[in-house]
Amino acid sequence: MSKVIEQTEMLVQPILTDMNLELVDIEFEKEGKNWFLRVFVDKDGGVDIEECGQVSEQLSEKLDAQDPVTFPYFLEVSSPGAERPLKKQADFQKNIGKSIHVKLYEPIDGEKEFQGELKAIENDMVTLEIKIKTRKKTVEIPYQKIAKARLAVTFN
Repeated sequence: MSKVIEQTEMLVQPILTDMNLELVDIEFEKEGKNWFLRVFVDKDGGVDIEECGQVSEQLSEKLDAQDPVTFPYFLEVSSPGAERPLKKQADFQKNIGKSIHVKLYEPIDGEKEFQGELKAIENDMVTLEIKIKTRKKTVEIPYQKIAKARLAVTFN
């Protein structure tokens, strides 16, 4: 399945470059009896439905020509939404000061999930400020221990 994701990334990247869009993520998953190839794109200020449609149309033509998937599937191109994933260190850098949710491969201080304000990413260490009841605590997380990270929507 990772080969499909790699080929899709190679095919979609020139389209996104031409449109000044950023590739956020690609997923290839089975849900029920159907397969879905999902491509998440974004830009400063967000993407609209027309841009997603243009990417979908151009990518669909390229996928049909290359044929990396030999069985039926659905192609979806969309915005990552408010809780967009953070995949690369550059994503963390761009989102300093924002609230994020992090899942780890192995626990730190007995915890595998943290949510808090992203304070820094330096020397492969992610610094989060988390709240525990009424007090704030700083947690340093080695970047390689992060399984998944995303922006978190918070309500004050």
